[in-house]
Amino acid sequence: MGYDSLALVGAAGGAGVTRLTLECATLLSHDGRDVAVLDAAYATQGLADRTPGRIDPDMTALCLEKRPLEVGLLDREAGAGRLAVCPARAPFERVARAKTPDAAAAFEDRIAEAARAFDHVLVDVPPVAANQAVAAVSAAEAVAVVADAARAADAVPRTRDRLVDVGVDPDATVVTRTTDHPDADATVPTLSDDPPAVERDETARDRVGAALEATMGLSVDVGEDTEGLRDRLPL
Repeated sequence: MGYDSLALVGAAGGAGVTRLTLECATLLSHDGRDVAVLDAAYATQGLADRTPGRIDPDMTALCLEKRPLEVGLLDREAGAGRLAVCPARAPFERVARAKTPDAAAAFEDRIAEAARAFDHVLVDVPPVAANQAVAAVSAAEAVAVVADAARAADAVPRTRDRLVDVGVDPDATVVTRTTDHPDADATVPTLSDDPPAVERDETARDRVGAALEATMGLSVDVGEDTEGLRDRLPL
């Protein structure tokens, strides 16, 4: 039985967590599942960079205001299932307020809200050093550590120790930018195609599918060529 929610936690900045999160979400959508992607990486706001158009309200605002999550979800055309994202795009002052304990508790509530409306919830989580990151890993059913191959040897043990410190036992480790690593439950090589590569690249589909199986216990049909299924907005 697979997990419904997954926090993908960067072991270091620039490990490719946002890209991996979107690739996983796209593959799940093409498998006919409804997926929500929530953004806990308030500082880098990488999900917002991959989301064209107006973002209002963003994830931080929804953790500070009493409005339903649905008003901040932006639908992306992907597969047979619904794919919706809620990025963080906010000025420093609001980012600071969104990191308070009360706002972090609201982030947990947003994950639960998304879980009631979607088949799966994926959370893009930065290195665990702020309240909203702790909230994300505490609320998700499964937690995966994501590191790039060049830094995994040092960054993965450090991140796993930090997660244990906050009462979370990580379920899996995904190492990016490689096809093999001794510390990895799954690896995802450098994806040369524009995102989402899983729509066009069979190798990307295989590797991202393996990552979903290792992290969420989900078996996804990755055999179909998804290229050209529909016109879509670029992720």
